[in-house]
This record gives sequence, C-alpha cells and structure tokens, in this order.
Amino acid sequence: MKWTVRPSSPTGAIVIPPSKSHTIRALLVATLASGASVVRRPLLQGDGASALRAAVSMGAIVDIRDGDVFVVGIGGAYDLGTDLIDMGNSGTGLNLFCSAAALGGRERRFDGDASLRKRPMRPLLNALEQLGAVVNVEVAEQDLPFVIHGPLKGGRATVDGISSQFVSSLLFAAPLMPKDTHITVHNLHEQPYVEMTLWWLAGQEIEIEYSKELTSYKVRGGQSYKPIDTVIPADFSSAVFAAAAAAIGGAPIELCGLDFSDTQGDKEVFRHLESMGATVERSSDTVIVTGGNLNGTIIDLNRTPDALPALAVAAAAAVGETVFTNVAQARIKETDRIAVMVEELGKMGISVKELPDGMVVRGGKLKGAKVNSHKDHRVAMALALAGMNADGETEIDGAEAAEVTYPTFVEDFVRIGANIVVEN
Repeated sequence: MKWTVRPSSPTGAIVIPPSKSHTIRALLVATLASGASVVRRPLLQGDGASALRAAVSMGAIVDIRDGDVFVVGIGGAYDLGTDLIDMGNSGTGLNLFCSAAALGGRERRFDGDASLRKRPMRPLLNALEQLGAVVNVEVAEQDLPFVIHGPLKGGRATVDGISSQFVSSLLFAAPLMPKDTHITVHNLHEQPYVEMTLWWLAGQEIEIEYSKELTSYKVRGGQSYKPIDTVIPADFSSAVFAAAAAAIGGAPIELCGLDFSDTQGDKEVFRHLESMGATVERSSDTVIVTGGNLNGTIIDLNRTPDALPALAVAAAAAVGETVFTNVAQARIKETDRIAVMVEELGKMGISVKELPDGMVVRGGKLKGAKVNSHKDHRVAMALALAGMNADGETEIDGAEAAEVTYPTFVEDFVRIGANIVVEN
C-alpha cells in the first residue's frame, strides 16, 4: 500500500485508539486466569489480533462481541492449544506470551513475519533457560523462529533490560512458577513499561518485592491470576502523532479519551513538545495541542523510545538543532528507527546526524519525496506528518504498516483536514 501525502494543516478533534500495550497485557492475564474475563474496547487489529491468536493458541476460548473480547482462561492447564504460535508483526506479543508458553511442558514453536524474525530474543530466552526452559533456535543468524518448552520452575535469572518487554515477560510468568523467582535486571530501558506491568500485577494482588530502581525482583511462586473485567484506555503512543501534527502545523488538534493518570510512559511526549514551544492544554480526558514556532532542544528518550519517529519530524520543522539521546533501544524495534529516520528525513532534505544512541536533527524545510516505511508502523505515520508539512508531494511505500497499532490513522486525519490518498 502507498500513501500520497500533500501539504495540509489538520485541525479538529481525534478520538485516540485503544492502547496496544494494555490490550496485550489484558489478553495475557485473561488467558492465564482461571475463569471468564471481559476485555472491553481493546485494539482488535494488528498487534491486538496477534495477541488474540496467541491466546487461542495457548488454549483460551475467545469470543468477540460488539468490540469487546470475552475470554475463558486456561488456569493452570498450560499444555492446551496448539504447537504453533504465530505472532505476526507483534514484538510485544511475542515477548509476553513466550514466557507464558514455557510454563508448561508442551513444545511450542514461535514464529512471525519477516520483520519480527529480525528482532532480538536471545536475552529473554537465556533468562528463561536459567528458570528451567528448554529452547531451540532454528536459525543461527536470527532468534526467531524458535521452539520452547518448560515447565519453568523458578529460581534465579539475570536479564538484559535493553527491551523492557524482556523484563515484563518474566514478571508475568514468575508468579505462576512453583518456586520463588529472583530476577536481576541490568541495562534497564523503557522503565514506564515495566511500571505498567507492575500495575497489572498489583491489580491481581500478586506478591512481589522490587527495588526502587526496578532492577531487582523477588516474586513468590505458586500464585494465580483472577479473571478481569477491564476497559482498555486510549493509547498515548498513538496520540503522539496527532500531538506532533498540531505542534508542527500550528493549528489546534484536540485529542480525546486520554487519561493522564494512566501508567503509559508516552504521556511524557506532551512535556517534550512543550519544551520545543508547543502549547498543551490538559483537561480530565482531553488534550488540546497548538504549535507553530518550534525550537530545537535536547530530549532524553530513554523512557519514551516509541516517540522517536514523530518527534524527529517535529525536530525537522523546528528552528535549530534537536538532539535525541539515550535511546539506543530504538534500534531493536520493528526497524532500526534511528538509522531509518536518518535515511528517510535525508531524502526529504533534512540534515540528520546519526548517533550511537540517538540522532541530531537540524531543522529545515521539508521537501516532498518518495520514502519508505521499512514496514514499521511508527515510521509510516511519522512520514505522513512530514508529508503534510513538506513542499510538494510525498509518496510513502509500505504505509499499510500503520494498521499494526493505528488502523484508523488515515480516516482520522483526513476527517480533520489532512490530504492523504491511499493507493493499494
């Protein structure tokens, strides 16, 4: 799929889609619980659909009615379901369901699309082996596909926290192991996503002790999950694109459905945009962002790495240099987002310097060009923002990647005045 984007200044109100991160965690807990759960208004497409398939593959009974998901969980019956768990493009789903699958003795083969096969899994797999899992990686040059089985026993494990998903995966599985589990994390990144996982565990009344730095955990074994009835909140990671569009374009955009009391880390993006000169007006469940004269600054993105593509476009429209630092983990997402954004913004006439853990963007005038999403949803949407603010026409190949987390992106933005034409 290709998007053709022409200069436009969207303004109006957008209802933000449901959170990918909360959706996957909710479906995982519902799958592992004993009894019937309801997950209301989840993300049903893209990564959400992958998590739904994983739940069924684990043996859960899933029924979708009027946009809500009804799940009968497996309790302690960890060997139900199927041998193959296909995670599509979902890195979060792959990581979180991987540890759960190793709770039983049944061999499970995990696989995904070409993009997912490039993602690193070895740090998590190594930690699971320390806890009793047996892992067979099928191809030496990549970590996926692999076959894994347990049963996980508990004990001690050390894990690299370059991806917070490795840590969250272990934390969700540890309470269900027969013995207590001690987890040590080094090189922790993306701390808010670990905090989100701890929020879910607290809601389940899981007994867990952890250090203030979130680098050491003791989880009591032999616990269980209860059924849930929960409404999935709006996704701050998706809200970044409307917020950045307003900051760049100048005209106000109202973002509806956001809850700033939620644990999602990407709510910090609004503070980043304010530091660049945008105006942010918050109320109980809406935010109005107005932009215009943005200025370069220094932004540490360690806690909010998913915001890098959109904020890089905002930096391209700002006066002076913007330095993004401490975000090396952006290299192990759907793509190497640092290298990809340097490449694609360069095609659009922007001077960008790649750093080992970030980039330096010198603001300038965006020029329409033929660019590529590299099959990364956040890159596709970020390039659409660039196209709205560029001279001339921008063609984005591989734009269908946006459906992974924001299936209504084009519809929502066209409704408020964006000039985007979809070509299949």
